[in-house]
Amino acid sequence: MTVNNKRVFYVKYLAHEIYVDILKKRAHVRLDRLDNDSPDAVAAPILAEAHAYQVGAARDEIAPHFHVHADLLKRAPNLLIVSSNGAGFDPVDVDACTAAGVVVVNQSGGNANSVAEHALGMMLTLSKRILEADRALRREANVNRNALIGNEVQGKTVGIVGIGNVGRRIAELCTGLLHMKAIAYDPYLSAEEIAARGAEKVELHDLMRRADFVSISCPLSKDNRRMIGAREFALMQPHAFFVTTARGFIHDEEALYEVLRDKRIAGAGLDVWDKEPPPPEHPLLQFDNVLASPHTAGVTKEARVNMGKIAAEQILDALDGKRPPRIVNPEVWPAYVKRFERTFGFTPN
Repeated sequence: MTVNNKRVFYVKYLAHEIYVDILKKRAHVRLDRLDNDSPDAVAAPILAEAHAYQVGAARDEIAPHFHVHADLLKRAPNLLIVSSNGAGFDPVDVDACTAAGVVVVNQSGGNANSVAEHALGMMLTLSKRILEADRALRREANVNRNALIGNEVQGKTVGIVGIGNVGRRIAELCTGLLHMKAIAYDPYLSAEEIAARGAEKVELHDLMRRADFVSISCPLSKDNRRMIGAREFALMQPHAFFVTTARGFIHDEEALYEVLRDKRIAGAGLDVWDKEPPPPEHPLLQFDNVLASPHTAGVTKEARVNMGKIAAEQILDALDGKRPPRIVNPEVWPAYVKRFERTFGFTPN
């Protein structure tokens, strides 16, 4: 086998340098780095030869011409695998990849604990009104603590939209640590499967009505864009909080602004945005009962190492002919197998 006959590239950044360290151990794998502003004279040859693309999960950090859409796939005719740095895959047109016979994989589960802890931290901060108290102390003298009475979360109900790796961990923390009740909406799982993950299966409208905390933890897809809009927010209880550590565009920011403005819900914890990061003048950032972070729920030292390791090992396994464990588009497998065999001369298993 010739040196560097399997080509992997990435743009701008990786989850962690451990990815480079792992790939360097394989003499037959070449890793190339591009920047958002790499000239076509540099980028075109790399895309033309690439077999795998390790793409950033955050859509606004990667230049549009490096998003994985039909045009990039035409420029990368040998591409077999697209691997997202995170659990989400916003910059990837999965349908276009499937049509081209390209497998899309993610690193689902790699940062689940970090994201779940962030969601839990937001819930506690909002319920205890810690953020409001902090802001009041910084701008007022003689703050009246009785004006900042919060609530315990014990005994309350958390409604989890999407009970995958992150949602399951949220349920575990909320029920086990805080003795809360967990209900979940996930159309892809049965009541028995959801019960095994620590929650009661409900429909979305029931979840919005019943939950004291609504927590969004599903990936963005063409089917759930703007899933949480004016109608869904109108179902929430006045004392309830909305928390999302999933992806922007799943909830309608304007509809959320309106229910917060009219005091129809108690507050919100927002880690994801339509545009990331949001500008300081963003309307939702003007509320004292909105706790905000710039898509950092999964950004911990531990998660970054884990994500980098998982991503590198999955890419190498795929290039070795093994079936990746985290395929986003499993229906592509027969077409992918044929393309892989034509490229490398053996059939993946």
